[in-house]
Amino acid sequence: MRRVFGAKKNTEPPPSIQDASDRINKRGETVEEKIKKVDVELCKYREQIQKTRPGPAQQALKARAMRLLKQKKMYEGQRDMLYNQTFNLDQVSFAAEGLKDAQQTMTALKSANKELKGMMKTVQIQDIDNLQDEMMDLMDVSSEIQETLGRSYSVPDGLDEDDLMGELEALEADMGDETEADGVPSYLQPDKHSDYDDELNLPSVPIGQTGAPPGRVQAEDEFGLPAVPRASLRG
Repeated sequence: MRRVFGAKKNTEPPPSIQDASDRINKRGETVEEKIKKVDVELCKYREQIQKTRPGPAQQALKARAMRLLKQKKMYEGQRDMLYNQTFNLDQVSFAAEGLKDAQQTMTALKSANKELKGMMKTVQIQDIDNLQDEMMDLMDVSSEIQETLGRSYSVPDGLDEDDLMGELEALEADMGDETEADGVPSYLQPDKHSDYDDELNLPSVPIGQTGAPPGRVQAEDEFGLPAVPRASLRG
């Protein structure tokens, strides 16, 4: 049967974009190495031409240098062509990767959309509204409980706030009568008349006159009056 129909050939898979790009890059590296070798030889011929006198020998060196230059131009053309192919393959690879990413994104969006639809079936707007209403009712009940627990048992019922404010104002008025303008109670303020003034019964000191000789400083007591000699107090 194999002789009649022939055996099935094993077909190799087609090369991928990455494989083709790697192969072209290797060829480009090989061509680049050839260009470097040609540059080295050209430098040698250039030095020989400069050292050689004009004549047949110099012309022969120039002819060889011209062949190397042509060979270099050919290599450079091949290198540019390979680089252009690599650039095209990179563009195709980038586009293919973008399409793959788009496919994965679409698959993920479809899966998420399906899950969201399933979740929305279990969540109803009416249930959320009812839950919010129940929470508000519970908060109101909690506030009433806290207010009830915070009541004072010693305060009698029937107290009027206006009456309390009147008593407070009257108390402040009584306290204001006992306190002078500087805020000190009357029993803490110093006496206006000193007992020493009543006992001594001294005349007031004229303004501008101290009664002391010129050049002598008159001593004063703690109240700002001229000091009285002790002998006068004894008599």
